[in-house]
Amino acid sequence: MQDKATTILAVDDSPATLEVISRNLTGAGYVVHTCGSVEEAGAFLDETPVDLIITDYKMPRANGLELIKYVRDNFKDTEIMMITGYPTISGAVEAMRDGAGEYLAKPFTGEELLAVVRRILEKQVRRRAAHAGGQELSAFGIIGNCPEMQAVYGLIRKAAQTSANVFISGESGTGKEVVARAVHYNSDRRASAFVPVNCSAIPDTLLESELFGHVKGAFTGAKDSRAGFFEIANGGTIFLDEIGDASPSLQAKLLRVMQSKEFCMVGSSRTRTVDTRIIAATHKDLKRLVAQGLFREDLFYRIHVVEIRLPSLAERGDDILMLANHFLRKFSADMNRETPRMTDEALDAMAQYAWPGNVRELENLLQRLVIVGDGPVIDITDLPESMRFSITRGRHGDKTLAEVEADHIRAVLARTGDNKTRAAEILGIDRKTLREKLKRLGLG
Repeated sequence: MQDKATTILAVDDSPATLEVISRNLTGAGYVVHTCGSVEEAGAFLDETPVDLIITDYKMPRANGLELIKYVRDNFKDTEIMMITGYPTISGAVEAMRDGAGEYLAKPFTGEELLAVVRRILEKQVRRRAAHAGGQELSAFGIIGNCPEMQAVYGLIRKAAQTSANVFISGESGTGKEVVARAVHYNSDRRASAFVPVNCSAIPDTLLESELFGHVKGAFTGAKDSRAGFFEIANGGTIFLDEIGDASPSLQAKLLRVMQSKEFCMVGSSRTRTVDTRIIAATHKDLKRLVAQGLFREDLFYRIHVVEIRLPSLAERGDDILMLANHFLRKFSADMNRETPRMTDEALDAMAQYAWPGNVRELENLLQRLVIVGDGPVIDITDLPESMRFSITRGRHGDKTLAEVEADHIRAVLARTGDNKTRAAEILGIDRKTLREKLKRLGLG
């Protein structure tokens, strides 16, 4: 949830672009000011503090890079986002190096703009919390006080003090990217970019180009040279989520960049050097994949320097209720509603539920309860049937966690008429994760 008082300054010589930015961000609850030039923006900033500056790259007289340098020299707590219709390698890298937290190419949709703005403001919140509260838990942006999470916090602190590669393991939905961001933003690399990459979400034919960039003419459609994620993250951190899905050829290229800090862009034979920290994550058992010959053993040991294992939500005790209250407040504020109160029965049912979708499932549930709820109280009758059933057998009943998970997945599939897309949405997981669970549980 963004702070309603968050102030944003948009700088662009195009009135149409300023209108698009202002309309989308004002509609999302931000306070937006606009300037048509770098000179006008500088005068505005001298009089009015802002949280975020969104600036065009190419403008008459002074350009966006000059504004970035001015802001970094004079307003160190202000975040900067660069937008441009000329997404070149040199422009992206120079903007990131000079202090832009994000780089967005025109044309962009309102959803893309809001996603980047929210991401960069989340980074700002973490930085401010870290400066104000030292190593308080809020500095990590993570909620939870159970012993298992205290161990995670300790590993985050230790990992943040080094530039060693980090491996985050845990089930889908446990918050691996949140932990990766916590390591980055509490490290000496915090001023540089954090670049998340989901290796399973990008087709293998495009992943190499996305990671390492390409030169103009490298393949059909490559009209311009573009920087890859590794180059954008130079000096910062790249987060390789679901690295267990990386192809053998990509694994070889990742091993090279880890060993030598060097890579070649697609279509180029010129070697480039980067200083990029790698944080990798997967919900898969990499040791088993190594034993099966599906994952390189040498790459496994390269990424497996520091391991942070995230507990499942079912292992986290009263953290479940703490997170539930957090999400209730968050989504209620997003919808300008009073935060509903949960009855003891509803809280008890949530505490005893197995949560196969982990924190993602919990977040989806609370968002749904806020959206469809029309009263000040959430009772057990408002919860899904499978969750209401869980209270009758007790948290420490005679069933294993796998049996409880299987029961819940069966119930959801039955309720959706075996619609796996809908079932995955209710569970708070993607279809691929659901298929893997069904296969592992012998249900499909």
